[in-house]
Amino acid sequence: MHKNKFFITALCLGTSLAVTQASAEENKPLKVCAAENEMPYSNKAGEGFENKLAELVGKALGKKVKYLTWSDPRYYIRDTLDKGLCDVAIGVDKGDPRVLTTQPYYRSGYVFISREADHLDLLNWDSEALRKVKRIAFVPGTPPEVMMKAIGRYNDMFNYSQELVGFKSARNQYIKYETSKLVSEISSGHAEVAALWGPSAARYVKASSTPLVMTMIPDDSVRADGQKVGSHYSTSMGVRKNDPALLAQLNKVIEDHQDEITELLKAEGIPLVPEPNAPEKS
Repeated sequence: MHKNKFFITALCLGTSLAVTQASAEENKPLKVCAAENEMPYSNKAGEGFENKLAELVGKALGKKVKYLTWSDPRYYIRDTLDKGLCDVAIGVDKGDPRVLTTQPYYRSGYVFISREADHLDLLNWDSEALRKVKRIAFVPGTPPEVMMKAIGRYNDMFNYSQELVGFKSARNQYIKYETSKLVSEISSGHAEVAALWGPSAARYVKASSTPLVMTMIPDDSVRADGQKVGSHYSTSMGVRKNDPALLAQLNKVIEDHQDEITELLKAEGIPLVPEPNAPEKS
């Protein structure tokens, strides 16, 4: 009899402990790795579109969102996510080898930006307008830099490109180009064309008092040696490699809330392209 009482008591305690642990797990916040000042993606004030996406994900999971901010994009995975200080990075390249990546939640591309009144015929990197304009704004280290070299406009833009640097860290020489500044170069007429990543430029194009045009660059560019230079890329969410459970939860959120995510991105003005081999919606 006493043995049965002991067994029942132990069973009740075990069940109570399991319920408590499950409850504690449910109440844990969703810790998001976010840039402290990388607009239009995110900032400390929560004004970026990735902040809005994080809140959407947190709501879908029934969790409060807690941010761990970083300042240098080169090392944030190593210094935040890998160390367990946060659990998810909202915007990473599909297949980023540093993390487990979810299914993509959007695909976009690099765009040409010009003034609407100029009526520039910008179809691709072979467009004659790119050989005639005086200034083309771009960010070094991106596909447009490769293509600027391919069309023979890199050298004559070098000095102008150096003028566009918006920030340099004295500690480690991290150089930053503010997309808002590059878009304003077009609005003001100081440059005729900018070649930028669409999601980073869309907010500023939309807000410009001078009407601007964004033209999606086709994903078929090739450099001088014939090698393809990608222009369209898919964006996913990233988690630590030892956290497949959270990965599965995030994939479910993306699947269930894709329409809401897409509407949020469209409201930002982000140009979207379909995923390769994605089934067409009827």
